[in-house]
Amino acid sequence: MKQPHSVSPPQAPRAVSVGLSGVGQAFWRALVSQVHPRMLFALLMPFLIMLVGAILLMLFALSPLKTWLNQMLSETSALIAANEWLVSKGLFSLEGIQSSLVFFIVLMVLLPISGILGLTVAAIFVMPLVVTHVSRQHFPALALQGQNALVVSVWNAVWVSVVFVLGWILTLPFWLFPPLGLLVSLLWWTFAFSRIMRIDAIVEHATTQERMMLIERHGTGFWTIGMCCAVINLVPPAWIFLPVFSGLVYTHYGLDALQRLRAEKTLDL
Repeated sequence: MKQPHSVSPPQAPRAVSVGLSGVGQAFWRALVSQVHPRMLFALLMPFLIMLVGAILLMLFALSPLKTWLNQMLSETSALIAANEWLVSKGLFSLEGIQSSLVFFIVLMVLLPISGILGLTVAAIFVMPLVVTHVSRQHFPALALQGQNALVVSVWNAVWVSVVFVLGWILTLPFWLFPPLGLLVSLLWWTFAFSRIMRIDAIVEHATTQERMMLIERHGTGFWTIGMCCAVINLVPPAWIFLPVFSGLVYTHYGLDALQRLRAEKTLDL
């Protein structure tokens, strides 16, 4: 007599992760979304804010900062000793290049500040437009379950910007060794893009628990997108479109990950 075949109980679905494979898809979808007239119009606000911020900083902060740096360099004992040694060896005097050095330092401080200002403005005021556009076009069934989205977005953008500015200023000495300076620059901009944009991309749709799960599960993908944006940021013309374009990439990536996460929960139920 044949024994009846045992039927194994259904197994729970494995966790599905977008992973790094979703990064390229997010960039491609963002490129397609960027040429939409609404997204082209959205480019104007962060660029104008960044431009106005740079002009105001140059007008009101350039002269005081140059004066303070000149005084500091003139009174620093280490620089005085180095200048005396160079002159004694018949090489050159640091006083001759001090004005150029001060101007370079000022630019290295003020331009990143205007850049992070543009990114912050994009995160707070433009990202809601970006998220609405992407969700309607590609994720119409994804429910809005976020709470206090504006408060979370503003607080996140502010603390990231403060840490970025302080960290950038404290690590300026690394620019004395150009390869290290470039590496530090990439790391700080990667930090800024990933920490600001990953929250704004999902804050309106994801619950607090879902945000934590997505950041833990897809942290590598969010960081990789930030690194790619930081590399693009090295090319000055990219400053015009990068605040909005980076938001589009993060939104496509984040909402895709959230949709997959909720599909898993549905299958588990």
